[in-house]
Amino acid sequence: MAISHSSVGTNEVSIITMETPEDQKLKVTMMSQVYYPPGFLQKVVAEMVATFLMVFVTCGCVAVGSSNAHMVSQLGVSLAGGLIVTVMIYAVGHISGAHMNPAVTIAFATVRHFPWNQVPFYVVAQFTGSISASFALRILLQPIKHLGTTTPSGTDLQALIMEIIVTFTMMLVTSAVATDSKAVGELAGIAVGSAVCITSILAGPVSGGSMNPARTIGPAFASNNYKGIWVYIVGPITGTLSGAMCYNFIRTTNEPDQEISLLKFGRMKSNDEHAAVRYPLGSLK
Repeated sequence: MAISHSSVGTNEVSIITMETPEDQKLKVTMMSQVYYPPGFLQKVVAEMVATFLMVFVTCGCVAVGSSNAHMVSQLGVSLAGGLIVTVMIYAVGHISGAHMNPAVTIAFATVRHFPWNQVPFYVVAQFTGSISASFALRILLQPIKHLGTTTPSGTDLQALIMEIIVTFTMMLVTSAVATDSKAVGELAGIAVGSAVCITSILAGPVSGGSMNPARTIGPAFASNNYKGIWVYIVGPITGTLSGAMCYNFIRTTNEPDQEISLLKFGRMKSNDEHAAVRYPLGSLK
């Protein structure tokens, strides 16, 4: 590409700068590394696998418990949900951040702790993992029809309010341990998993304690049961946005505003071994 620079005046000669194909290729490579850093595909795959296992365990326990309460109780379902979240955070949190939840990904992007251009890939991976796990359960748990679907026990409004409150709580805890350098990051998995377990114990009898659009939509497809499904889209997104913004307001930090770190669970033992991926402020818009 030729770029012409001309000066004012009759005796001035225009200067033409040639941009070679190699320069264009280098520019594209640099931009792609800013927006999609090396290892991004691995992050997306890790997110899909983590969501698959989370839905498989959680919804599988709900399905088995609904058919035989003596095998898996409501408390057992809540414990299983919290434990699988904890396990997945420690398993892949250092790779993808272990969101496992489109509402969490959207909330972190909103408060500028995650790049918006990567959100669609994460959301697609999360829904792919959830739907795959749900249809796997459909094959394995026949003739059970309701494969861990979450539906309002009372009115849609009651379920909506419950989903907003419990998701707000979960996101507040997640924001604290995952994004604040002053928090004890090594305990992120235990803290988030415990928050999921505690809130689902309360929310289970009212809304099913989804807190996750992917966790609801996958089983809904497999079970062909869409009752009150809007509640589990609006509620978790509202709750996570509120929780992330609330913690962003109350947090105290000395970190500069010029750079924002990619969400990482845990702490770096060595800057050389585990370098944080940082994105220029403008790249997160």
